[in-house]
Amino acid sequence: MMLAGAQIVDEQSVAYRPDMSGTVRPSASPSHAPTPASPLGTQGLRQTVAKIPNRDPVDIHFSNITCTVSLGINKVLPPHYLIEQSGCSVKNRGVKTEGQKQILHGVHGRLRPRQLIAIMGPSGAGKSTLLDVLSGYRISGVGGAVFINGRGRVLKKFKRMSCYIQQDDRLQGLLTVGENMMLAADLKLPTKLDKYEKGEVIEDILTNLGLYEHMNTSAAQLSGGQRKRLSIALELISNPLIMFLDEPTTGLDSSSCSNVVELCRSLAHQGRTIVCTVHQPSASLFALFDHVYVLAAGSCLYQGTTANLVPYLHQAGLPCPMYHNPADYIIELACGEYGEDKIEYLTNKAENGRDLSWFEEPEGIPSMEALRKQYPLSVLKEQDSGPAGEETSQSNQTSVLIKRGFKKAKRDSTMTHLRLVVNVVVGIMLGSLFIKAGNEGSRVIENYNLLFAILMHHMMSPMMLTILTFPSEMSILIKEHFNRWYSLGSYYISITLVDLPISIVSCLVFSIIVYTMSSQPLDVVRFLMFFAISLYTVLVAQSFGLMIGAVFNVVNGTFLGPALSVPMMMFAGFGVTLRDLPPYLYWGSYVSYLRYGLEGLIGAIYGLERPTLDCNQAKYCHYRYPRTFLKEVAMSPDMFWWDVLALTVFVFVLRTAAFLLLKWKLKAVR
Repeated sequence: MMLAGAQIVDEQSVAYRPDMSGTVRPSASPSHAPTPASPLGTQGLRQTVAKIPNRDPVDIHFSNITCTVSLGINKVLPPHYLIEQSGCSVKNRGVKTEGQKQILHGVHGRLRPRQLIAIMGPSGAGKSTLLDVLSGYRISGVGGAVFINGRGRVLKKFKRMSCYIQQDDRLQGLLTVGENMMLAADLKLPTKLDKYEKGEVIEDILTNLGLYEHMNTSAAQLSGGQRKRLSIALELISNPLIMFLDEPTTGLDSSSCSNVVELCRSLAHQGRTIVCTVHQPSASLFALFDHVYVLAAGSCLYQGTTANLVPYLHQAGLPCPMYHNPADYIIELACGEYGEDKIEYLTNKAENGRDLSWFEEPEGIPSMEALRKQYPLSVLKEQDSGPAGEETSQSNQTSVLIKRGFKKAKRDSTMTHLRLVVNVVVGIMLGSLFIKAGNEGSRVIENYNLLFAILMHHMMSPMMLTILTFPSEMSILIKEHFNRWYSLGSYYISITLVDLPISIVSCLVFSIIVYTMSSQPLDVVRFLMFFAISLYTVLVAQSFGLMIGAVFNVVNGTFLGPALSVPMMMFAGFGVTLRDLPPYLYWGSYVSYLRYGLEGLIGAIYGLERPTLDCNQAKYCHYRYPRTFLKEVAMSPDMFWWDVLALTVFVFVLRTAAFLLLKWKLKAVR
């Protein structure tokens, strides 16, 4: 099978790293005997491979897996609730409790090494949920046990040998294929490898996956099949032994589907265990899988080889019609089209996944005790010597992510280019509207309005931009963080440092335009004070938006952001002065960062013993003396540094809160 003119990866590929003795270590299954590995093409490539650790294939056994999810507030499902999706009507036979629904009902199964395994079933059967549980992605509401080579799974160690590729291809669209791969290599390969050694690994993977010709194509411009192969290529960098793929064929044409499944089959036969969910494959696609696990309403109807499915149904008294796709027929049975009793009968026949008699050479399947003897703890000691967390150090992760961030920022038309343009345009508009108002005694109130309008701009623009853009970045963060690319701390530091120069430049350009056009005092100290308060306001608003964007989706965030900003404006001292606030509401002025921003701007413009203002446009200027105006708005000119301190505390508190909420979100989605 060919992919874009390139041969499918084989045992000589860098994507599969054999034992340095020249032979592949034996697996537990005698039906897939290892073959000698050929030497690699060049001495340099051998050296690259030698520096990457090798592991034995794994045998996965899961027992009595259950999964219960919450339905939300005040929601109850009756015991005989019907699930109706994709033309199926399946009775939900699980136990119901108020506000909860059980998706998986004590299923069992065995995932053998060197196998491409398909989890099949109608929509709502629990395919993705089972994949989430087996991969370790879902941890809440889960019961049962998962065993790796006969021993209970330790999730941290398991994640070192596995990866999970979600249904939607979560890629950095602004980076090219080569840049995405180099980023993954920098984060997942040992730092002692130089860029040439990493490049050899990348070239080999991309060549064998048919993506080398697209090395300089941005990920956003790839086709669906190419994006799926790139998602697989990114995880192959660390050579995982177990790969979980959720609906890898969704949204692809038949040719691309065949290419992706052929690729997965070839990777599996090299020594990996590859498990993927498939909704309803064609007959030719179905035949490519080695093993199939069929679910219906959270119970197992069949597990065994694809070739044994038809004999199994025939023995069950439900023969597959002539010239009928077995995959379609088993899905029709799982949907209940031939009666609900058939589902229960097949579940009992398969013993909910305990029956292994339909495997290839079932008598050769080792028991849990035999697996523990084959893989003693003394052998596992060396494998446990690797890092428990991410593959590289925190400093390396931060450095790589900062480089990625600046590269993306340079190409991002929204976060960078449009942001600069908006600041220039809004600055010119405000400057034109309040032109020469800063030094005129008769226009002090107008200038006061200008200062508040500046605060509104610094509050709304960064906050809404973060709320609208961060949720899309969140999905990529969830995938990369779960697959151990980097820690949350490294990611958070990088996005903070990358955005800081952009915020400073945007705020500086805006401040220069507004300050000069509105004829504010041409004093370097006053301008620096004005700019410092403006920048602090931007950083606080950004942190506030990050808190909302980390927890809520775009729709809810777009509503909550402005709604929560209204109290900030109410207690800022604009319109209703701080002196006139009722005593029982005065506390609100202390939690409004706009109060400190407005007080700081007024201190920068009218503080520092500013002399009497000009009065050229009116016969009488009530506020030509700055002290009179400051007394009127009940603000002291000597509070600037206290305002800076308060805004600094706001930045620190909100940034810390955003980090903690982000950490909570990563756990909550699981």
